[in-house]
Amino acid sequence: MRLVIVESPYAGDVERNLRYLSEAMRDCLLRGEAPFASHALYAQAGVLDDAKLDERRLGIEAGLAWGRLADKTVVYADLGISSGMVYGIDRAAQEGRPVEYRSLPGWRAAA
Repeated sequence: MRLVIVESPYAGDVERNLRYLSEAMRDCLLRGEAPFASHALYAQAGVLDDAKLDERRLGIEAGLAWGRLADKTVVYADLGISSGMVYGIDRAAQEGRPVEYRSLPGWRAAA
């Protein structure tokens, strides 16, 4: 299995965004990839508080540290691209990691 870092929105409508992320991770798995989505892991209650800037940065940096091991970064962009996602995309480019943009059927940003 190829290792992939998943970029998708988290903040805002967190419940919707986590449903979207679940489908994105399933999509990765069905493609034969092993996805890692730090924003779903580190932002859980009791781990880090995404509303606190210093803790948000800590979570982003921890996720990007894992990214150095990944074969590529996959960006699920149906709901838009957040500032956190841009940071991950930029880091992938800096580290020479390929970035692939994907869409999921039935998802689109609210008008």
